Amino acid sequence: MSDLSYMDRNVARIRERIEAARTIGGQESVTLLAAIKYTDARHVNYLHTALGVTDVGENRVQQLLERWDALDKTNLRIHFIGTLQSNKVKYIIDKVCMIHSLDSESLAREIEKQAAKHSLVMDVLVEINSGMEQSKSGLSPEAAEEFCMGLARYPHIRLRGFMTMAPKCEKKEEYRKYFRETSQLCLDIWQKKLHNIGRPVISMGMSDSFEIAIEEGADIVRIGRALFEP
Repeated sequence: MSDLSYMDRNVARIRERIEAARTIGGQESVTLLAAIKYTDARHVNYLHTALGVTDVGENRVQQLLERWDALDKTNLRIHFIGTLQSNKVKYIIDKVCMIHSLDSESLAREIEKQAAKHSLVMDVLVEINSGMEQSKSGLSPEAAEEFCMGLARYPHIRLRGFMTMAPKCEKKEEYRKYFRETSQLCLDIWQKKLHNIGRPVISMGMSDSFEIAIEEGADIVRIGRALFEP
């Protein structure tokens, strides 16, 4: 038996739980995004090539660059999910399929600049600070609508939806209010101001909270510990 076989069991359980929550939430599909901050290229490659997890999320630019050559990138979709400094955009713009943490005009300008250099259009999610925590990045719910409207001026940025990190809660059910409020905010902005162009992608929920996030409308869940802990 492979010494990574515990990951087979972890992924199977997570997929079952995602599917059960998806049935409640009513989404057509939910993407399992493996948050790989605390693991290495060997585990990522096994997750991808042996277990079919095609979407992974990097938190740190330096970590992405350090293991870039070691990753089996065949059909691998790398998302950037951490706080992104404007001066680091140039290092990842041609390596990731989506940036989940757009939360400032200066970052938008830099993404536009670097994407234009590579003749690509970068998919982005606007980050919402759902708990209004000073220690976390993201826009306040009140500022999100105006910010989203302003992104129309950047031809190399494509707004796909929204991301949030809820405050740490003692009980799982306590996450629900943050996810519900964020999901409703996102849908309101999209439907009222973006002319009903499809449906926004909503990225929310992690190992401790992904089922409630899905029930409240998440399309992407970012799971790390529950995948990689033996």
